[in-house]
Amino acid sequence: MALGHFMMAFEQLFYFALATIAIGNGLFLPSLASQINELYTPNDPRRATAYNIYYVGINLGAFLAPFVCGTIGELYGWHWGFTLAGVGMAIGLVTYLSGSRYLPKNNDTEARRAVGNRSKRTPLATYVLLLAVIMIVIVFRAAYEQSGNTFALWADTGVDRMAGAFSIPMTWFQSLNPLMIFLFTPVIVAWWTRAARQGREPGSVSKMAMGGFIVGASYLILAAVAYVSGDARASWLWVVVFFFVYTVGELFILPVGLGLFGRLAPAELAATAIAAWFMAAFFGNLAAGFLGALWSAVSVPIFFAIVGAVGALSGLMLLALSPWADRTEAAAGALQAEAKAEIDAAALAADTRH
Repeated sequence: MALGHFMMAFEQLFYFALATIAIGNGLFLPSLASQINELYTPNDPRRATAYNIYYVGINLGAFLAPFVCGTIGELYGWHWGFTLAGVGMAIGLVTYLSGSRYLPKNNDTEARRAVGNRSKRTPLATYVLLLAVIMIVIVFRAAYEQSGNTFALWADTGVDRMAGAFSIPMTWFQSLNPLMIFLFTPVIVAWWTRAARQGREPGSVSKMAMGGFIVGASYLILAAVAYVSGDARASWLWVVVFFFVYTVGELFILPVGLGLFGRLAPAELAATAIAAWFMAAFFGNLAAGFLGALWSAVSVPIFFAIVGAVGALSGLMLLALSPWADRTEAAAGALQAEAKAEIDAAALAADTRH
């Protein structure tokens, strides 16, 4: 990806640069995310919220990139903007390599054999569950992805962006989502961690169901605002309210789902399972395009009501799935704990022999 961004600075290499970035992203994204789960023991309550912290890192980059690389590109030319992105990628690579000593060792033969033996006992229900979650998340993303599509159209024409004599740029509204992720993730993580210590933490799919309902509610708020406003422009404060509700819902479903795939997947298929999770985003974007086609066929309030209903539908489907998911997740956790015990016993035996 670093090489691809440096190549983007040269117009003649544009398509080669895009291909290089795509290949790099395919090698990087699922492999990195699959390592997070192995940083914790199977019974560590922090495992459930680790992916929320990881999600903050993703959105930190999303928040800073327009201000840093985008500003440099606008002021000094897009060549320098892409070059700076390449420098950022290189810094990330150095950071990753320098911290690699904290990551699980791939050459731990005994550990991998123990995990592999336990993985063979993982029931088929785990794979069916993950597939079911993917299908429901595609439905969820059909609603979720409207924030960068039809919502942006409405915000451009249906929102009064004046704050006194100052007109708020549209791009600032898009920055509200990653900003709120920074602000609210620590609160949600602290809440879940405390609930876990008290034995009251909801299961992963139950959390995801809440996220579907909350995101659906955010679009129903827009439907009500658009209906009440009529032909007048709505206050920009409603955009802030929307992104507040929307972001809380997002934090309940997307990083939680990523963590679910990271925990349930067999060790030898961890990166593949994470890649399957990201494939849901691909098909979800396609579904969002089909849903967004209704924008020109119905009124704005009705459209946002439909989007809210789709989000709520994903919540209902996840809620129906949650009892089975909780049992499957508990069974997988027990197998992982057994594997960890086998790994520790093998390591102790090796130390005794030496």
